[in-house]
Amino acid sequence: MVAYHFPPLAGSSGIQRTLRFVQHLTALGWQPIVLTASPWAYAQTSSDLMADVPAEVVVKRSFALDTARHLSLRGRYWGALALPDRWATWRFAAVYDGLQLIRRYRPEAIWSTYPIATAHLIGAELQRRSGLPWVADFRDPMVQEGYPTDPQQWQHFQHIEDRVARSAARVVFTTPGALKTYGERYPAAAARMALIENGYDEESFRGAVAPAPVARSDAPVVILHSGIVYPAERDPTQLFIALATLNAQALVTPAMLRLKFRASAHDANLRALAARYQVEDFIELGAALPYREALSEMLAADALLILQDAGCNDQIPAKLYEYLRAGRPILGLTDPRGDTAHALRQAGLNAIAALEDAAAITALLPNFLAEVRAGRASLPQPQAVASASRLARTHALISLLDDIKKTVSA
Repeated sequence: MVAYHFPPLAGSSGIQRTLRFVQHLTALGWQPIVLTASPWAYAQTSSDLMADVPAEVVVKRSFALDTARHLSLRGRYWGALALPDRWATWRFAAVYDGLQLIRRYRPEAIWSTYPIATAHLIGAELQRRSGLPWVADFRDPMVQEGYPTDPQQWQHFQHIEDRVARSAARVVFTTPGALKTYGERYPAAAARMALIENGYDEESFRGAVAPAPVARSDAPVVILHSGIVYPAERDPTQLFIALATLNAQALVTPAMLRLKFRASAHDANLRALAARYQVEDFIELGAALPYREALSEMLAADALLILQDAGCNDQIPAKLYEYLRAGRPILGLTDPRGDTAHALRQAGLNAIAALEDAAAITALLPNFLAEVRAGRASLPQPQAVASASRLARTHALISLLDDIKKTVSA
């Protein structure tokens, strides 16, 4: 399993997909072998999830540098050293180490996960040299209109996609929209494409011990956004404009609502936006927490917030599945036509307005707050929650691997 995002990396929910697959595959009789990057490639590290890696799992950490941090001079670096991404150096040691692992352990398949794009280059090269079936996992779409913005990086991403379509035994996506888009983009490979969504880990929630309180009439409703607030894809500008409008009309005031942003990674941007629209009194910023403490905070929040713009309609934030398991009301500021909104509606949640539409947010927010305060807000439906567990997703991965084995045997 070739994955850049793996403990002790801190600050990314991308860790959870590979880590939980590794846990559940081990428990279900498979023997995953992890090929990841050396810890100095990570800008931040934390030991809080290291204990979740099963002791019997082989983890090889190959030499890798972050071009932006390790190969720059006065903040500038040669762009060719960061293609297809800033961790391109990982490829060389990882291919060598991967071949050694293949010779020693004789695995039945190779699995790589994007992002980071270099992981797919490693998976492709290991497949070419070993002949093993390769599963290419896309947690996000790769080439999109206007992304990447750099023409050279766009060309590299396009090349990687083409190689995946030609060589991968299976191509896995995490959302229906991405599966459909890539099936249309590469029709010859469509029969080899599959959907395995993200999910939540039940064992982690068992270690998260925070009761979900009922909002008191004398306290503001706390709506929590847990995780990165990307300045483009999760821009809260229109939400802040809506708050300013509602505050001016005394329909929603700081005494009624507190928006808590946990581990946004862009606190300075949020502070500047809040000051521009004079909504500072609504906003609370918090530093990153260990994973289970972050889950406990979700359980204790009055409601949870999803931010996702229309440019990400084929993506679903991984945190949504943890939100569903937390069992709290969810305010979805996302395009009603996108996959995130569809997932919310499937779970019985309809408090949805487009992130780019201040008027729609202004119309939605007062009623949502009133329902939360009164205990009438819709909660995720149990059946939808159960189907989104990481264990259920691992069973889907095992079915896919079994199918590959049958194909190879035939």
